[in-house]
Amino acid sequence: MQLVVLQRQSKRPQITNTDRTILVLLAARLRTWKNALLIVKPDTLLRWHRAGFRLLWQRKSALAASRKPKVSAATIALIKQLAQENRLWGAERIRGELLKLEIHVAKRTIQKYMRQAPPPQTTPLKPAGQTWSTFLHNYASQIWACDFLQVYDLFFRPLFIFFIIELHTRRVVHFRVTRNPTDEWTAQMEQSAILREATPYGEQPKYLIRDNDCKFGAAFSRVARASGIKELRIAYKAPKMNAFCERFLGTVRRECLDHLIILGAGQLGGILKEYMPYYNKSRPHQGLGQAMPQGLRLQETEATPEPSGVADVGKIIAFSVLGGLHHDYRRAA
Repeated sequence: MQLVVLQRQSKRPQITNTDRTILVLLAARLRTWKNALLIVKPDTLLRWHRAGFRLLWQRKSALAASRKPKVSAATIALIKQLAQENRLWGAERIRGELLKLEIHVAKRTIQKYMRQAPPPQTTPLKPAGQTWSTFLHNYASQIWACDFLQVYDLFFRPLFIFFIIELHTRRVVHFRVTRNPTDEWTAQMEQSAILREATPYGEQPKYLIRDNDCKFGAAFSRVARASGIKELRIAYKAPKMNAFCERFLGTVRRECLDHLIILGAGQLGGILKEYMPYYNKSRPHQGLGQAMPQGLRLQETEATPEPSGVADVGKIIAFSVLGGLHHDYRRAA
């Protein structure tokens, strides 16, 4: 009857925050508080209590965040700098370096500010060694990479191009075409590249990057071990770890194969025999500062001074490549 009379007077009574607080406090004191409720439901009161709990801890968190840290801003900046510049250092190693500078900071404090360093230079708490990109940069002159490029002929039959490139110069060391890329065939191509293609330069790679394709089997690994080459297998479904080959694969498609109809393995081999010398000797590469892969060796030993002023262009001759699909421009003798 009380609720009926109340509903006649007001459809929804207005309750202030003060009213809510008083009701919550009274409910904490009275065991039979549910029986005294007429205006609000017990679930509503519990919801107010949870909201007040959240507000309390939000205020405490804001106060804690507003307090000045016990560690000075200069020390925090130094911790982040050490973490960025020495990515192999952990928290304990940084703590030792700070002790040398007579700066006493707890290990957990160092870990806290290490995590706030920018992502590219952030040092993990348990460093796992140098990154893959750093490894490639440091050993590019000793690394070759290999992969297969699959294309289709006029009758939609698959053809496979096996190629090996040198990472440092982007030079295509070796390539062959086949319809049946077995492990034995791939191992034979690898051996041919090592024995014949590397001989003119008197060197062979120390590392060979490859994926986990079944075409690279036991015979391929046996040839690599016999030649003193260490295989570097990329992670599963991680083509970016073999980025140089993937970039070359895309270049061959865009600049050559996408514009031609392949009739068979013989024709495809002839096309590549014409394109690969152009790619190695005459095509400027953006990744090499517009230098040519095979000309990079000469540039490393003989530095040619840049001409000053505006030079005379003179007579330029264009040599056609792949029937005019590309041109190689040279100065007339």
